[in-house]
Amino acid sequence: MYIRKLPKFNYHLPTSLSEALDLLETYGLNAKMLAGGTGLLLAMKKREIEPAHLINIKAIPEMAGISEDEQGLSIGGLTTIAEIECSLIIKEKYSALFDASCVMASPQVRTLATVGGNLVSAVPCLDTGPPLIALSAQAHIASPAGERTCPVEDLFAGPSKSVLAPTDILTRITIPSPKGKGTYIKFMKRAALDISVVGVATQVELDNNICSDVKIALGTAAPTPIRAIAAEEFIRGKVITEETAAKAGKISRTECNPRIDSFRASVEFRRNLVEVLTKRALLNSINR
Repeated sequence: MYIRKLPKFNYHLPTSLSEALDLLETYGLNAKMLAGGTGLLLAMKKREIEPAHLINIKAIPEMAGISEDEQGLSIGGLTTIAEIECSLIIKEKYSALFDASCVMASPQVRTLATVGGNLVSAVPCLDTGPPLIALSAQAHIASPAGERTCPVEDLFAGPSKSVLAPTDILTRITIPSPKGKGTYIKFMKRAALDISVVGVATQVELDNNICSDVKIALGTAAPTPIRAIAAEEFIRGKVITEETAAKAGKISRTECNPRIDSFRASVEFRRNLVEVLTKRALLNSINR
């Protein structure tokens, strides 16, 4: 496929959050924010979008980095997937997110792609969504009117559509310190460099081998990432065995809503994957 050069645009490089918000308020729908650029620049070359103004937010220091305190983890919206992959804190304590960082795109893309950009793209197959939902993550959003937070699971309004307004910026993600262990499993047709056919994330807390709390999040199983609420309710309060995990998988299968048959997979195949991967993710979480 022939891809043209970038269209002409006005370039802005704010060095503070307030400056970036002022630019967004000034230019509104005529502006786009540039972070990693792995999706935006390709869309511009294809002429899918042609913003008159490009606002590069990479020079805003308060939006970068990973830090942890007694409350939990804070990840700046500009943090790259490669930084998440290399974080020992995330690998040891926030393992579902670490799993996702290892299987997303290619190493080259992971050095550019940001967690904030991946989330606000809101594509059904995004890899960071399910583990962050399973980890009860909160999105912190700045706008000219002030700041607000919302659960990551509420960020998605539809396929490739987030709830953010054109003048909103996702500044950081916070995750409460987990009490259990998590897993993210992604099924893809190739061993690497492929988008998700189905992704399942689980976060399990145990009390004397009984599941005291659990979250199950599904990706590429509906128009947006979703929770498998009924499957969570079934497994909570039980010992997670092969049998109970399999039953939870069957329930999770009924909760997913794949959009249509496609060249990647049929609706029925995606439902089968949700069932199998839910079981595997639950068992893997308790093994951890």
